[in-house]
Amino acid sequence: MAHSTPPPSAPPGIGVGTWAWGNQLLWGYDPAQDDQLLATFTRAVDLGLGWFDTADSYGTGRFNGRSELLLGRFCAGLSPGKRQNLLVATKLAPFPWRLGRNGLKRAFAASRERLQGKLDRVQLHWSTARYAPWQEGPLLEGLADLVTEGQVPELGVSNVGPRRLRQMHAKMARRGVQLRSLQVQLSLLCPEPLEAGGVAEVCRELGIELIAYSPLALGLLARGGGQEPPAGPRGALFRRLTPQLAPLLAAMEAMARPRSTPLAAVALNWCRAHGAMPIPGLRRPSQAELAAQALNWQLEPAEREELDRLARALPRRMPANPFASA
Repeated sequence: MAHSTPPPSAPPGIGVGTWAWGNQLLWGYDPAQDDQLLATFTRAVDLGLGWFDTADSYGTGRFNGRSELLLGRFCAGLSPGKRQNLLVATKLAPFPWRLGRNGLKRAFAASRERLQGKLDRVQLHWSTARYAPWQEGPLLEGLADLVTEGQVPELGVSNVGPRRLRQMHAKMARRGVQLRSLQVQLSLLCPEPLEAGGVAEVCRELGIELIAYSPLALGLLARGGGQEPPAGPRGALFRRLTPQLAPLLAAMEAMARPRSTPLAAVALNWCRAHGAMPIPGLRRPSQAELAAQALNWQLEPAEREELDRLARALPRRMPANPFASA
């Protein structure tokens, strides 16, 4: 697998993912953690991490929508100046019952209410190309309506492949709406977006911001060898993928050690070296500090190339998102 050439310009920043805020199944959320999440949010903002991503489907069971609710509450507690400087993006899910050009209108209103009006970018959460291609076009047109009506400043998409991305970009361009960003799963354990002709190349060509979700591969790239796998569903994935990671983790440790930085910072800067903004999930103030620290240095080209080589050689990778389109 050949990677496309990374951009020569300065690397992008680092954002904050909030998938875990409300998710019991995978991340063990408990409302008792809310004070810690507030401290994490406050620390991230103080350190200059000003890009926050959420979704209307984040939060499991009775906590559905909790991520947006918490993020809205935390943003409302900031001074007007700090609040204005943040960019808050949410993703709306194209559930089967959300149909037609107005299919996401109520969902958007509910998200904006949970976020207490702080909503700067709306994104289509995933493509329906694989199972209901007729559903996607009207929903995207409806989101573009929100932009042209002035209800939200910016529009983005998520889990879209290169062919679909070109189609969406052209459709929006005909309406005079700029497609600002694309979110995809991207990490050393999921490098497919960087292949020649992949979405990273298309994003550079069309001027679309590339955002890397799960840049730490659910935590696999933040842990050294010899640690016990986490509890719950993540543990099965850790047990499946960890045995092959020794060469990659050793190379990452060799890059981290002289910089006195943790493994996670190497994984984040690998994304940045390829022109993608990583949005790691943050649940503790120390994680916000780690992310901010990673902004203070960059991988050397030879280091990036070594990590590219080791990533290509891995026989097993992160599971692909089943809703991602071609």
